Amino acid sequence: MAALTIDPMEQPRMYQQTLLQDGLCDLLENDKFVDCVLKISDKEFPCHRLVLAASSPFFKAMFLSDLEESKKREIVLRDVNPDVMGMILRYLYTSDISLTEQNVQDIFMVANMYQIPSIFSVCVSYLQEKLVLGNCLAIFRLGLLLDCPRLTLTAREFICERYQLVVRDQDFLQLGPSELALIITSDALNVEREEQVFESLMDWVGHDEKSRVKDLSELLHCVRFRLIPVDYFKEKVERHKYVRFNQDLVKELDLVKDAHRGCFPKPRRLSRDEAKGGEGNEDDDEEGYLPGILNNNPRFGMFEMDLILMVSNTGTVAYDPVGNECFIASESTEIPKNHCSLVTEQNQIFIVGGLLYNDEDKDEPFKSYFLQFDPVSSEWLGMPSQPNPRCLFGLTEAENSIFVVGGKELKEGEHALNSVMIYDRQKCMRRVCCYNPTKFEWKDLAPLKTARSLFGVTVHNDQIFVATGVTDSGLTSSVEVYDIATNKWSEFTEFPQERSSLNLISIGGSMYAIGGFARVPTETSEVPIPKEMTDIWRYDESDKSWNGILREICHAEGATILPVRLNTLRLTKL
Repeated sequence: MAALTIDPMEQPRMYQQTLLQDGLCDLLENDKFVDCVLKISDKEFPCHRLVLAASSPFFKAMFLSDLEESKKREIVLRDVNPDVMGMILRYLYTSDISLTEQNVQDIFMVANMYQIPSIFSVCVSYLQEKLVLGNCLAIFRLGLLLDCPRLTLTAREFICERYQLVVRDQDFLQLGPSELALIITSDALNVEREEQVFESLMDWVGHDEKSRVKDLSELLHCVRFRLIPVDYFKEKVERHKYVRFNQDLVKELDLVKDAHRGCFPKPRRLSRDEAKGGEGNEDDDEEGYLPGILNNNPRFGMFEMDLILMVSNTGTVAYDPVGNECFIASESTEIPKNHCSLVTEQNQIFIVGGLLYNDEDKDEPFKSYFLQFDPVSSEWLGMPSQPNPRCLFGLTEAENSIFVVGGKELKEGEHALNSVMIYDRQKCMRRVCCYNPTKFEWKDLAPLKTARSLFGVTVHNDQIFVATGVTDSGLTSSVEVYDIATNKWSEFTEFPQERSSLNLISIGGSMYAIGGFARVPTETSEVPIPKEMTDIWRYDESDKSWNGILREICHAEGATILPVRLNTLRLTKL
């Protein structure tokens, strides 16, 4: 591992800091120039006034004041754990401290009490790194308690990002009104529907109805009712038991009803001085604003969209078929070739298998890859690898698990066989099977009209579509649709070009065909040659035709295609 480089301009300062700290530690250990003792309960901590004053405005003010403690050698500290103060003093002399989940809050509180900013910052950094679902609300409240904006904002960002999970925690129901308001007023709230904010607020009120109903008049202003469908507003909001009998709340919601009809109150204006808490004249006005209950700024999570994700070893690209826009989802090229990909019902995106060649050993590729896409960091995260490398397998999801089905196991020293076998391709390629998980049995369904392989398949409008592929006579452009209820295949609108390996997906109520391989003529050859296509087509239900919507998209060659939901605010537009 290469050593970290140090800025030459920083070296003199670092040398002096190290020398000074080592010198002070040596003086303390040898009881030299010690001029004060901190007495806590039955423990005593010898130290130097200069070190305490330089590290803490609290002690600096004490030693420079006319207080009795400024002249005493022994200073008594109360309401402090001696072990905690011992760790803090050790840090001041050595820069060494062992923070744990058990002691960090106590150390943080003492550092705040005695104004020791270095310890305070170390604790904040530690808590930021340890943020998880189980402690984010506690850390958020601690940041507010200690008036630490850095920690409060970091914890709030974490909570907003995972709001739909956080609201399930019992700690959410223990928040105070002002704490809850700081969260649900945020534009960064990761919710796709404003109804989720309203419902979580009502759950919070219901946890302690008697004392919390009175807070609704202010907290309702944190909900953006103009983002809520009118029908939901009439049925669920206006008729809610906490709202319909409270005339003050009904009056507030009347503003929303007026806004639905296009009638808004006259914006209130604040003078510049008034906005700063002072007095001013009416001629110098700030821009007017509407009541908070009429706020209609979309939340962060409302930019979640149905996208077509293309994953390849040159990058990961997302395409918005509605807005006809392309985005870079990830620039990582550490993606194995010939992988399988999967998007789960929870919108988790995985890559399994494939081959990734190491520059240092190009003859031996990695074969056991298992990666998950993190939409927050736009990175592919390594997951536990497959126990046995394999290829040519199937990948699917069921019962909250991912299944790798069949395939060929890659074994060291495996040799190609010289035997020749023949199989009835026609029967194989026409066969369609269905597994019934309640009866634990497979059964054959109606066969395809045209036997094929290397085709595109998807479920759209509760029907199974099969498009293009390879038949015994070559490429085909034919498309078939299977009706599950009648167990029958029927012909469907042909694709405009004969292709193999076409990607067929259903997303946002439309069906798309992407890429694949076609035989196209070239200037140098009369015989068409295979070419990988990177275009996108959409099926038009009204005129029953396939329409090209994008001629070419970068990073699509060799990509697997997935229908996903991603937040476009996290992505970089191409």
